[in-house]
Amino acid sequence: MSETMFRTVSGLHSGYDPDEVDDFFEHARSVYESGPAGALSGRDVRSVAFDLVRRGYQTSAVDAALDRLEAAFVARARADFLAEQGQAAWMARLAEQARTLYTRLTRPDGERFAPAHARKPGYEPADVDALCRRLVAYFDRGEPLTAQDVRAATFRRRNGRAGYAEGSVDAFFDRAVEVLLGAE
Repeated sequence: MSETMFRTVSGLHSGYDPDEVDDFFEHARSVYESGPAGALSGRDVRSVAFDLVRRGYQTSAVDAALDRLEAAFVARARADFLAEQGQAAWMARLAEQARTLYTRLTRPDGERFAPAHARKPGYEPADVDALCRRLVAYFDRGEPLTAQDVRAATFRRRNGRAGYAEGSVDAFFDRAVEVLLGAE
């Protein structure tokens, strides 16, 4: 990848480390084009993290490219799975993944996730619960919801035990993105 793939931020701002980003995208391209299936997954792409440095790459541009790359790897995994096991097996797999989400989705508002630790930042439960209700509407009534909708969701901060613990919320919505990408 050339350094011109992403715009850099000015020296007063921080962005993603260009060397780390370039290395990751070069590796991802190599794996996608010629590497073994499964050597890099959508989950791997979603969980990558880069250091922030002055004059780094614009985070929003890199994040958008990562979203597209994740979708490409998920689509490839889906195509490989379908070729080996068929559409019925794929749908059964997605249904099972969705069921693992549903247990938490059926809990009452304000009780879906563990509270944040005292004096630690957490997410506003009302915001998180609203997105959970959108997932229920998607699964139960087929109302529109995309992986990008979930990725783009933001939650207000709520400190201490009045908020939901960030780690469990983030992990849950990462799994929801996997299911949605598999269905798109």
